Amino acid sequence: MRIRLPNCERGIHSLRAKLTLANLALLALGIVMATAVSLMGMRHYLLAQVDAELTKSRDSLSSSQLTMRQINVLSSLAGIGDRMVPQQQPGSPKPDTVFAAVDRRGRVLTIAGYAPTAAQRALADAFGDPAALTKDRAPRDISLRGDSYRATGTRLSDGTYILIAASTGGLHHGMAKALKLDLAFGSLLLVLLATLTMVSVRRRLRPLEDMVETSTAIAEGDLTRRVPSSHHPTQEVEQLRVALNSMLHQVESAYRTRERTAAQLRRFVADASHELRTPLAAIRGYLQLYDKGMLTEPDERRRAWDRMNAEADRMGRLVDELLTLARLDQRPELRIRNVDVSRLVRDAAEDLRVQQPERPVTVGADGSLLVRADESGLRQILGNLVTNVRTHTPADVPVRLGVEREDGIVRLCVADEGPGLEEDDAARMFDRFFRAGGGAGSGLGLAIVQGVVRAHGGDVAVRTAPGEGLAVTVTLPTRAPVPS
Repeated sequence: MRIRLPNCERGIHSLRAKLTLANLALLALGIVMATAVSLMGMRHYLLAQVDAELTKSRDSLSSSQLTMRQINVLSSLAGIGDRMVPQQQPGSPKPDTVFAAVDRRGRVLTIAGYAPTAAQRALADAFGDPAALTKDRAPRDISLRGDSYRATGTRLSDGTYILIAASTGGLHHGMAKALKLDLAFGSLLLVLLATLTMVSVRRRLRPLEDMVETSTAIAEGDLTRRVPSSHHPTQEVEQLRVALNSMLHQVESAYRTRERTAAQLRRFVADASHELRTPLAAIRGYLQLYDKGMLTEPDERRRAWDRMNAEADRMGRLVDELLTLARLDQRPELRIRNVDVSRLVRDAAEDLRVQQPERPVTVGADGSLLVRADESGLRQILGNLVTNVRTHTPADVPVRLGVEREDGIVRLCVADEGPGLEEDDAARMFDRFFRAGGGAGSGLGLAIVQGVVRAHGGDVAVRTAPGEGLAVTVTLPTRAPVPS
């Protein structure tokens, strides 16, 4: 069954789309704010120029101490009447500046003999009270026939009010053009940013897509897959990749360990059942013979009794060894104290001489060598190694037992000159119920040796080859392991 994981590229809710939209939103907000600030600054600057011109003209008239009659005379003499108060014809351009003279009652006066224009009348009508306008030091906004103007005024020495208005239509037209230009340029920037963001985000999110593909492959059963490294990784994504690969390695190791443990458990149950079935079958057979009255002779009954006792002892030893292994699997608390390993080696060698007097035994354990360890555990190690030699080698094969200290560790070695083992058998000799060539014994002795050594924080190694004998070296720390 193929497992499908969500695609991180699809839809508006994907990470790529969200990052792109976030960048576009931030840029759009920045463009709007920049446009607003620039337009406000432009309007303020241009209005300041218009107001400066109006204020300058007003102040000039105010400081000249002229009367309306003098202004008319001067206008006639200079011939500037047409320029100051142009006659508006239908279809003519709108004036940028409107100049009007108003009396105390608000009536528009003639200037240099010209009648007031519509713009001048509209300017006067925009201010019902010209005196109020002259009191304002800053120009104000007005509307003349739908157009925007800035206006100010001053009072002449004869009481006449002069009103001056400058058009701001050009200012607003320029701001409108600037706004259109900013919007067009901002839209182009948004399109360009969207394209660059999509390309960049796709490249940056490629490791995440690799993680999705790797997870999919692992979900489908390929536990060896790992997330590959990108060519230009970012720090956070690279940290995630390393952490994910470490987690996948742990998952694979745990899965392999579980599979191996399950296989070992199945094999252990099968081997234990087989080992227990043989003595049980023998005992059941003798009991059936006795029940049917087939053991009539005293010697036959004695032989059957001895065989049943032997098989019962065999089952007892097997159960004891299984209990020992189970206890070692639970990491029991060791009874740590100072132990003289040299003495234990000499005792084991002496036991072997008693059991097999014809076997040449060499001992390399002079003096005293103390370690912090569990004495019963060390005795079990030596006993099982010696039993392994006694069981699987001829009685005349030489054996050497030795112990030495080096760099804070103790090496304990039991070596024989027997037939040795093949490489495949040597790799499995510490497996439970393994017996090379189907030999004697339960196949648990060396497994117990390995369990006791590991409980002490040590290690056990084997050196063997066909025809070269077997050497088992146990390495133990001189100090007791720290309980975890």
